[in-house]
Amino acid sequence: METICGADCTSCAFKSKCKGCIATCGSPFGGRCVAAEYIKAGGREGYARFKKSLLEEVNAVLASADIPPALALYELPGFFVNLEYTTPGGEKVKLLNDRNVYLGAQIDNTDIETCFGVVADTGFILVCSYGEGGSDPELLIYKKR
Repeated sequence: METICGADCTSCAFKSKCKGCIATCGSPFGGRCVAAEYIKAGGREGYARFKKSLLEEVNAVLASADIPPALALYELPGFFVNLEYTTPGGEKVKLLNDRNVYLGAQIDNTDIETCFGVVADTGFILVCSYGEGGSDPELLIYKKR
């Protein structure tokens, strides 16, 4: 499958849900794709600069919360990273759009059985913790950019 960002999608676990970014003009799951938007506007070099800058910003947010840094950010479909958080009032809420493609990373925590996750795009940085398979997610930081 030919892609806008140059990703090798041949072994992607989400291939069956993807309509292809070339065929959909950068909306493989029906929503926005931060990678496709940046590449269409500024080329792959512009996207690489954005990704590097965003990683630096993400790592500053993580450092402020004593969370280890993310080594890289990866394109991830919203339905994969859109965890359901419990509000203080007991409501369950999702904060992302399942159809969008975001940049994110998982940061393993070797001290306890909890992972940290970070999801970001042009408008926000979200940091959460969760157990195996995304269980018991807890929103730690939601920062507008």
